[in-house]
Amino acid sequence: MNIKEVINSGKVDFTGIEQSYFLLGLLSAFDNRFQAVADGTMQEISWKQFFAIICINMCKEKPTIKELAEIMGSSHQNVKQILLKLKKKGFVDITADESDKRKQRIELTDYCRAFCAKNDEMTMKIMKKMFDDVSEEQLQTTIQAIIQIGDNLQEIQGHE
Repeated sequence: MNIKEVINSGKVDFTGIEQSYFLLGLLSAFDNRFQAVADGTMQEISWKQFFAIICINMCKEKPTIKELAEIMGSSHQNVKQILLKLKKKGFVDITADESDKRKQRIELTDYCRAFCAKNDEMTMKIMKKMFDDVSEEQLQTTIQAIIQIGDNLQEIQGHE
């Protein structure tokens, strides 16, 4: 059942719910649905592992685990577990930083690059289909809203 079907099913009562709460629930449900589709698409790795690869690939320099955790919005421990699984599968190398041996740097392997190249066309098709009938304006508004909500969340974390 997709989100529209859930909303229109009459099985859930959304009356009186604040839009901010509805949006948060919608984002959570979307995340679950997207992860299920992505996990079923990528045979060798999970969506979270692929997201780590995407984030590593976007870095100008080999990131540390701490830097990658910040980019991914996840804990150091969770990212470390994801990286250990990726390392075991041959997707990343984890090496000591040359100037500070306490830091570990992450690098994508040739195997990972080949995997990404092989799956690029399929990924692009899925992304194109997923964003059918979504305008650039809608995307920009959504991006801006999520960034602002994220900034507010960061502020809340800083006050605890």
